Amino acid sequence: MSKSFGAMSVAQLSVLIQGGAADPVDVAGAVFDAIANYADKAVFTTLLEDRAMEEARASSKRLRQGRSLGLLDGIPIAWKDLFDIEGRTTTAGSRVLAGDAPAERDAAVVALLRNAGMVAIGCTNMSEFAFSGLGINPHYGTPANPRSADRPRIPGGSSSGAGVAVAAGLVPVAMGTDTGGSVRIPAALNGIVGYKATRGRHAMDGVYPLAKSLDSLGPLCRTVKDAVWIDAAMCGLTAPDVAERSLQGLELLVPENIVFDGAEPGVIVAFEAALKRLQRAGVRVLRITIPAFNGIIDLLTTYGPLVTAQAYALHQERLAGPEADRMDHRVVMRTRLGARTTAPHYMALLEARRRLIADVDRIVGDRLIAFPTVAHVAAPIAPLEQDDELFFATNNKTLRNTMFGNFLDWCGVSVPCGTGEAGMPVGLLLSATARRDEVLLGTALAAEAVIRGDFD
Repeated sequence: MSKSFGAMSVAQLSVLIQGGAADPVDVAGAVFDAIANYADKAVFTTLLEDRAMEEARASSKRLRQGRSLGLLDGIPIAWKDLFDIEGRTTTAGSRVLAGDAPAERDAAVVALLRNAGMVAIGCTNMSEFAFSGLGINPHYGTPANPRSADRPRIPGGSSSGAGVAVAAGLVPVAMGTDTGGSVRIPAALNGIVGYKATRGRHAMDGVYPLAKSLDSLGPLCRTVKDAVWIDAAMCGLTAPDVAERSLQGLELLVPENIVFDGAEPGVIVAFEAALKRLQRAGVRVLRITIPAFNGIIDLLTTYGPLVTAQAYALHQERLAGPEADRMDHRVVMRTRLGARTTAPHYMALLEARRRLIADVDRIVGDRLIAFPTVAHVAAPIAPLEQDDELFFATNNKTLRNTMFGNFLDWCGVSVPCGTGEAGMPVGLLLSATARRDEVLLGTALAAEAVIRGDFD
């Protein structure tokens, strides 16, 4: 086999498994061997070898008996370490939860994908309590971006281990969460596909929260087709029903305000080249101003971020006690800022959010939006670990573009579109307004090859 199982797309591996050319037990064993031989031990916080081999054996038996559960039967998957796994303590990337009681049952989406026949390989590392877009974790280590050839660079967060596990070819798919960009950012920085669903599309039971009015789920994988297949199973469907849509006549809105501010030249060059390829394929590109982007920045400056207020409400007792000393001091500092958001300010934020969503929905209509997922490529890790001021400035810039989608309740897919500085990947973010996931995914299916160009 010239290509390892973990380095295949879900669809490629499914063909082998369903056709009998690969046995789920052998696939799972090879995945664990690849993880054992991978030098960076910060990718996973836990491996679920006993569970995985039991699931793989059950899948193998079904397939031999002609009782396949569908396209995903026998496919390995990794889970971000804030999804409950039965019998295991969910740490959310923090030491302070390590002594908590084990989960009594799988998170709802874990159970759905297990029922689809998927094999749970392990739990991936993440930013502590999912509260950073960089992926740095002082407790479990920071997984290095496998695309970097010059120095250790950030994986992106908060789904850091998920992005690295896929990009490094260890697993074909890993599940993440996205509150301000935590699926789309690591996808962009690692050169893979990341799909953030509309909030509420997938069940959140058994998922450790950050900010419930912003939290959403989505897979990190190799192709848009993989994302479509995984999304269908997460919605309880036995087969995907998203159809590829024509690019002819598609209107794509490209915001001219905020999202390009301070962007690296290489990011802009890669993004604009992808836009030109899309135009040659029949897409109509319209460059507009989205006033809501400026409005959101003004709101955050005046009242503080919604995510910070909700994170503080979740963790305020912990922050007031001795557990705070065992947390990443940068997470503590950022979360405590939520105390500044008063009840009147919080209500003003929610009302302004409702108004801005309605305003943007009228502007966008049935069109899609495109801009760079992140305004820069993956930054070196060491300077960020050593300089808190640089850490916070870089974190804010890393999250800036993607957080608009969370605030406005959009769905989005990040697709690799080229490379920037040091040959590091650049992502193009396609977004749609709330509950238009099928339109977004169907369009992304058609646009993916065009967006990628010659990106490997």
